Amino acid sequence: MPMEHVDGQDKGKVVLYALSTCGWCKKTRMLLEDLEAEYDYIYVDLLKGNERAEVIEDLKKWNPRLSFPTIVLNDEECIVGFDEDKVRENLE
Repeated sequence: MPMEHVDGQDKGKVVLYALSTCGWCKKTRMLLEDLEAEYDYIYVDLLKGNERAEVIEDLKKWNPRLSFPTIVLNDEECIVGFDEDKVRENLE
């Protein structure tokens, strides 16, 4: 998957599925950066063809509604939508 990486403190594996045009996705990225978390993100709307289909299939396992933002933590837990309290609880 074509992920973008953001350096920070290792707080476990953090993957953000987002849309490049989504204000809540941007707020989520800003929150992750405020928490100085290392994370990977992918803008699903910028993908094409097979790559996009593959990422959407992967995302469906975590969030069948395919809403954004979706954060997957350590391949175990999923936070759907902008949920500052839940993100802080898991990463602080």
